[in-house]
Parts: sequence; structure tokens; C-alpha cells
Amino acid sequence: MSRTRFKAVTCLVVLILISVGCSSSRYAMRQDRAPKQSINENNVPDAVPRVEPRSKYGNPESYVVLGRRYNVMKTANGFRQRGIASWYGSKFHGHRTSSGETYNMYAMTAAHKSLPLPSYVRVTNLENGKSIVVRVNDRGPFHDNRIIDLSYTAAKKLNITASGTGKVEIRYINPNQSRPQTRVAAIRNKPVIGSESAKRSKTTQKSPQRLYIQVGAFTQRINAEQLQQRVANVLDSGDIITGYNIENRLYRVRIGPLASIEEADKLTAILTQSGISQPKIITD
Repeated sequence: MSRTRFKAVTCLVVLILISVGCSSSRYAMRQDRAPKQSINENNVPDAVPRVEPRSKYGNPESYVVLGRRYNVMKTANGFRQRGIASWYGSKFHGHRTSSGETYNMYAMTAAHKSLPLPSYVRVTNLENGKSIVVRVNDRGPFHDNRIIDLSYTAAKKLNITASGTGKVEIRYINPNQSRPQTRVAAIRNKPVIGSESAKRSKTTQKSPQRLYIQVGAFTQRINAEQLQQRVANVLDSGDIITGYNIENRLYRVRIGPLASIEEADKLTAILTQSGISQPKIITD
């Protein structure tokens, strides 16, 4: 499992900030891996949301990792995100997280690039409906097109440790407003409309989650069509959709549906190398 991680480390006595690390010798392992001993993830309860102050560390207004700037949310109320989850395990177990806490791969925790630390989120596997609650206390993942890094146990509860990744939805839980759900609610898709004249789908049946790469979103249709042609030339493919989203009044240029996360990763790399900036893997 290839990953890019970063932790908050003590580089100076008075400076403990978000960092990619002062030394590459910090971790004894080169490759991350699962723990040697087996665990029964069903015996590990979900994180219980509670009101906590923001961590002293890991919450700057913004920070830069691998040349890209990330902004930390001032508030996460109403936050919802869909994308690809990954996990991290033995390599980082026992080391400092961005919040200053010690990473425990057996706890129900996670890393996110922009949520306040700590935060509580419900993570639902869009392929099997399994759902968990985790406490976000770390920054990452900084692999392209990954939205959350789960602890090993959290990932095992969602059944994504074997594949290394999974399609998920994240929903922020505000401890001040509501108690966490005890049952998984059905996730209904918000359809992307293929043309301006198309009607909203009224079906309430749960459909399989399809995987796409979104390369742009525009208010002007001509801009979307120009990018669509450019992407088609790069990939030598006609499997590109210019979809109109009624809610946001945007033309979204997407590639897909794709067969797997691995295929999406390969196409993302090709697009990036061709100068098409920051393509995003999305689910629909």
C-alpha cells in the first residue's frame, strides 16, 4: 500500500507545527502494513462524540505539504464529503499525530486534511453500507484523491483493509447539536443531470456507487466543452461526460464511470502529467 503521510514533530524546542518530518529515519519501517496479530474489530466500539476544545497543535489557518496549500476549516457544521478512503497502520503506530497525540492503530481515529482537530465524523462505506464513527486527530492523507485516512481498526470495520481503499461518505457530527446515529440511514444519491432539459430522477432505490474523475466545473457550457475536448485528446477516449448540475448551476466535466480505484489513479496520473490540474476522484 503506497502512502504519503505527515506528522507533527518537534523540530525545535519551541516549535511543534504541522510538518512532513525532520528526518526520514523517524520511522523504523519503510512500508506501512497491518499489525502482525489479528484483532476482532467488532469488540472495538465507535468513538463517542463529545465537546472538546481545539487542539493546541494542528489547527493553523493554512499549511503547505508537498507544495500544496491546505486551509483548515473554521467550522465543520454541515460538512459532507464523498471520495476514497485509505488507512494507515504499523509504520505510524506509537508516533506523534498532528494534534500532538500518539497514533494508535487500534483506536477509532482518522486523519483529514482540513477538518478541525479534533472532530467527529460518521464514515459510511458506499459499497456495503457499513458505517462507523471516528475521531479525527491527525492530518492527511496527502496521496492524490484520498479524502480520509482511517486507523487500521476503523478501516477493518468498514471492510477496506484488504483492498487498501474504499468509496466512502463522510458526515461531520456536531456534539452540541445531536447525538450520533445508532443506525445507518440509507444514502440516496443526488443525481448529476446530463443536460439542461433533463428532469430529476425520482427513484428512491439505492443504486451502486459509480466512480468518476472530475476535471472541471464551469458556469459556462463552452468552457466545459473545451476542457472535454482537451481531455479526450489526452486520453484518446470518448468516455467523457459534460453534465449539468441543477443545484449548483455548473457544468461538470467527468471521466467515467470507471471500473476501479486503481484505474482512476492511473488516469489521474496521466492527466496531471499532461498539465490538467488537480483532477478529483468522485463517487455518484
